[in-house]
Amino acid sequence: MDRRSFLKGTLTLPFAPGAAWAQAAPTNPGVSRVRPGQPGWPSEASWDSLDRNVAGRLIKVQSSLGVCQDSPNGIACRDVFKGLKNPYYIGDDLSLTQTTGWVDAWTSQPSVYAVAARRTQDVVAAVNFARENNLRLVVKGGGHSYLGTSNAPDSLLIWTRAMNDIVRHDAFVAQGCAGQQAAQPAVSVGAGAIWMHTYNEVTTKSGRYVQGGGCGTVGVAGLVQGGGFGSYSKNYGTAAASLLEAEIVTADGLVRIANACTNADLFWALKGGGGGSFGVVTRVTLRTHALPSFFGGVSATIQASSDAAFNRLVGRFLDFCAKSLLDPHWGEIVNVRPGNRLDIQMAFQGLTLEEADAVWQPFLQWVVAAPNDFSFVTGPRLRSIPARHRWNPDYLKTYAPAAVRFDDRAGASPDNMFWSANVSEAGHFIHDFESAWLPAALLQADRRSELAQALVAAARHSTVELHFQKGLAGGTDDAIAAARDTAMNPAVLDAFALAIVASEGPPAYPGLRGHEPDLADARRNAEKVGKAMAALRRVAPDAGSYVAESSYFEADWQRSYWGPNYPRLRAIKAKYDPAGLFFVHHGVGSEDWTPDGFTRRARL
Repeated sequence: MDRRSFLKGTLTLPFAPGAAWAQAAPTNPGVSRVRPGQPGWPSEASWDSLDRNVAGRLIKVQSSLGVCQDSPNGIACRDVFKGLKNPYYIGDDLSLTQTTGWVDAWTSQPSVYAVAARRTQDVVAAVNFARENNLRLVVKGGGHSYLGTSNAPDSLLIWTRAMNDIVRHDAFVAQGCAGQQAAQPAVSVGAGAIWMHTYNEVTTKSGRYVQGGGCGTVGVAGLVQGGGFGSYSKNYGTAAASLLEAEIVTADGLVRIANACTNADLFWALKGGGGGSFGVVTRVTLRTHALPSFFGGVSATIQASSDAAFNRLVGRFLDFCAKSLLDPHWGEIVNVRPGNRLDIQMAFQGLTLEEADAVWQPFLQWVVAAPNDFSFVTGPRLRSIPARHRWNPDYLKTYAPAAVRFDDRAGASPDNMFWSANVSEAGHFIHDFESAWLPAALLQADRRSELAQALVAAARHSTVELHFQKGLAGGTDDAIAAARDTAMNPAVLDAFALAIVASEGPPAYPGLRGHEPDLADARRNAEKVGKAMAALRRVAPDAGSYVAESSYFEADWQRSYWGPNYPRLRAIKAKYDPAGLFFVHHGVGSEDWTPDGFTRRARL
C-alpha cells in the first residue's frame, strides 16, 4: 500500500526564525537526505550488511493498514481499527503511532526500514548507517508524540520498544560522581519501557515513588526528555528534574554517559530539551522517593443555571484555588466547559481524607448554599487508596474496575493496564491542541476577575483544561529548584497551571476509503480551539507552551518551549550533532531544515 497517498499534502510553513535563535550557520546548506529510488539510496547488499550488524533485527516495514486498502470493511481491517483503541496493540506495531494524525499537519506514515533494537549496539549500528548513507532517521519508543516526531516516510526507524528493562537501585551513584554525590535510591529504565510498567515495578513491588507521567502508556525516556509531569509534580517535581543519568548514542555513533559529572552539558539538554534532537537515549536512571501512605482524589461536576451564575462560579473557584490549592498537595485537572459546567478531577497526596475534605468544604458549601444557581451533576466525591496500590493492576481490577482497562489481546500480560480516561487518546486524530502556562500572578486579587472572564469567554468556544500539576507555583522548594536546573521554559516555575484546549476524533486516515476523518468538522473544531486559546492569551500574552502538549503550528516555538534556554540548547546541538542527523518537528535546530527534515536550508 502506498501510504504517501494518505497525506493530503504536507504543509510547508514559512521560515522566519528570530535573530535570537540563529546561533550557528547550517553545515552544507542545501544538502538533502536521500529517498528510496534516488541516487545514493543504500543497495540491498548494504541493507543486508546492516541486518547482520544488528543480529537480524532489521525489518522492512509493511503498514498494518494495508489490509484496509482493498477491503476497508473487511474483518481484517475492522480488527486493526479495534486495535487502534488499545494503546498496547499500537505500541507493539512498528508501523503505527499512538496518534494517527493532525488535520492539515501530518498523517502517521511508516518508515521504509526499522531496526527493532534490543541492545545499545543495535542503536549504534543504525545511527552509523543513517549517518554514512545520508538517511532520514526516526526514533520511536512509546510513539506518543502529538507532533508526529516518531514517524516519517522514506526513513530508517530505530524502534526501542524491546529495550524495556527496569532495574531498581538501593544506592545509586552516577558514573564518575563517586565522592561528589551521595548514594540514593533510583531506578534505571530502558528506552522502550512505559510508565505503567515502571510504576508497577517501583511502587507496587517495592513501595517507592518515581515521578513520571499521568498517561501510563507513554514512554519513560520520551517523557523525561520532554519535561514530564505527573499528578504529584508540585511535590516531587518534573520527571526531567528526576534524571540522574542517561545513556545516549550521539550522531557520531559513540555511546555516552550523561550526568552531572560527565557530559554535563548534554545531561542538562536531555532534561526537558525535547526528545529526538540530541541522540538516541537508550537508558535513563531516575531518583525515587519515599511513598506517602495514601493517594486520593476529589471529583464533582457543577452546573450553573445561567451565564451570570457561571461567571460567579468560576470567579469563586479561582478565589478558592488561590487560597487553598497552590501547595504541594494538589494536582490534576479542572475543566471549564461550554454549557456553563465546571468539572473537577483533582488528585492529592500527603493529606488524610479528613484533611482533604476540610480543604474543599468551604467551596462546596458555597455551591450548596445557592441551589437556584448551581447543582451537582455528579459528586462531590472524595476518595483515597493505599499509595502502594495506585498502579496495582490486581487491586484496581477489583476495587476500581471502571477506572481501568486492560490489553484484551490473547496472551497479553495481565500488567498491561491503562486508564479508562485515556482511551480517547488511543489512535486519535487531532483537530487542534494548544497549551499555555498561566502565571500565578493571575491569581492575585486584582487579576482574578480578569482571569475568570477570560476562562468563561474561552469556554464559550471549547473546553479549557486547567492542569494544576503542570505548573510548579506553590510546589516545594526542592521541586522548583530542581526544575530550574532543566532546559524547560522557566515559565513553568511561576505557573499555577497549564491551560490546555484541544479537540480530537477517533482513529482516521485521510485517503483511506471508509476510514477518512471528517476534515470539515475537524477544521471547525480547530477554529474553536484557536478562539478559546486567543481569549486566554489576552490575559497571558507571553505564556510559554509545553513542548509535549502544544500546537503543531506553534508560533515562535523556540521561545515558547524553552524561553531564554534556547541559545544554550542550540550550542549543545551544534556540539553533539553538527550535521543535524537528528531532526524532529520544532526540535532544537530544526529551523535549519525544511519541514519534512530532508533538506538543509541555506542561510538567508
